[in-house]
Amino acid sequence: MSRRPFLLGVDQGTSGSRAIILDDEGGLRGYAYRSLPRLHPRPDWVEQDPDVVAAGVAQTIAEAMAMAGCHPGEIAAVGLASQRNTDFVWDAGTGRPLAHAITWQDMRTLPLMDEFAAWPGAADARYRLGYPVAPYMASLHLAWRLRHDAAVRAAAQDGRLRVGQSAAWLIQALGRPNGHRLDRSLAQATGLYDLRADRYWAPWLEWVGVPASALPAASPTLADYGHLTVRDASGREAAVPVRAMIGDQQAALFGHDCRHIGDADCTHGTASYVKIFVGHEAPALDQMDTLYAWDLGEGQTHCLEAQTTVTGAVIRWLREQMHLFDSYPEMDRLAASVPDAGGVLFVPAFTGLNVPVNDRRARGVILGLSLGTTTAHLSRAMLEAIAHQLRAILETVAAETGLRPAQLLVGGGVAASDIACQIQADLLGLPVLRPAFTETTARAAALLAGLGAGTWTAAALPPLPGGHVAFSPAVPAARRDADYARWQEGVALAQRWGEHEVPATVPEN
Repeated sequence: MSRRPFLLGVDQGTSGSRAIILDDEGGLRGYAYRSLPRLHPRPDWVEQDPDVVAAGVAQTIAEAMAMAGCHPGEIAAVGLASQRNTDFVWDAGTGRPLAHAITWQDMRTLPLMDEFAAWPGAADARYRLGYPVAPYMASLHLAWRLRHDAAVRAAAQDGRLRVGQSAAWLIQALGRPNGHRLDRSLAQATGLYDLRADRYWAPWLEWVGVPASALPAASPTLADYGHLTVRDASGREAAVPVRAMIGDQQAALFGHDCRHIGDADCTHGTASYVKIFVGHEAPALDQMDTLYAWDLGEGQTHCLEAQTTVTGAVIRWLREQMHLFDSYPEMDRLAASVPDAGGVLFVPAFTGLNVPVNDRRARGVILGLSLGTTTAHLSRAMLEAIAHQLRAILETVAAETGLRPAQLLVGGGVAASDIACQIQADLLGLPVLRPAFTETTARAAALLAGLGAGTWTAAALPPLPGGHVAFSPAVPAARRDADYARWQEGVALAQRWGEHEVPATVPEN
């Protein structure tokens, strides 16, 4: 078809995959979402089936096209926003997966941390990589694979191994790649890339044991990454060029229109991520991660980031494993039905704690239970836990950079809840703004696809539609500070509890 007035954005995340179709004026024409199952073959192991990931993305694209009423040949370009630190491995010859993807929630690499600490280059790792080496990193997943997975080890030795985040895998599985490439934000998310030197860190590759030939070349955000073969429900198909690629959290920042120094957002997904745009400089900080943001042709920009450990994953656990409620809206109603948590404190350190304590051995605790405790109190305590973690992060930002955001834009699953947003405003002492248009990550992927296709320019991007809902702080500062002091006591207990946990040994394959 001669005219291609549509842009496709794909947000492939840890919990699910989204596809969005915008018209050439930035209007929403189609949207679809599919959840993504995770596999737990052993305690603390969290995997994904690469074929299921690809099939889910293909289905969301077909469903979004059906809503938009468009032909695959009318799509000018696709942009991919990809989950990070979840590594996919495949055979360069067959194009087939060598193993399941290991997600960032997986903790099997904890035993490698002592070995890493003894490595002579350990002291330089945070400065070079932009963030500290930790069990969730794709680089440690690869180190584990090369020690324990014979198929991956053989492919590495034969030069057949290819490693990438889900964006690279999707092009491999659903289309044709233009070489083995990732944008810099995703190359950095392999946990192997030296952002100070703008290349892979050779001594670290040697320690991990991964050959350079297995790794993707680092590219700007806007580039020719190949194409996806896009099919609609009736079987019509077209090869749609992939013109943009970006990490999902950087995409959320871009999609919130946070493109000026000091702009901040928080995306609530499987975890909650706070990002602050800092422009072209790449500061070296003790606590905040320094990441590539995007490069639209005018030089690489950067952002700071810190994350809670788990948010959506714990709410899902409360629903599916503890059966506290049957749906997420029911959790909201429960939390809003009580004025406070009734003395209950929930520290959801299911996979440890991040900034500022950075303790992966900490474990979740629920304190203050009584015979009067209800599911409403537990639900509210979980939402308060999110806000306390965000305060810890923003106080760290202020201490390390002097940046104090005037407001916080929010998106993702929990942000759909009015009570969750109000609790965050109350416990942060900041206005919290929620866009009426909530799919900012997928929107960013589509916007970037439009930039890559020449549909619009960076100076004239379509605005975020619908405005914002604002939540203003409504509790006294003294109460906010007292609640936060109690939270810190709970964090200390969660850390002490984790000190007694002995990681399980992993047998050789």
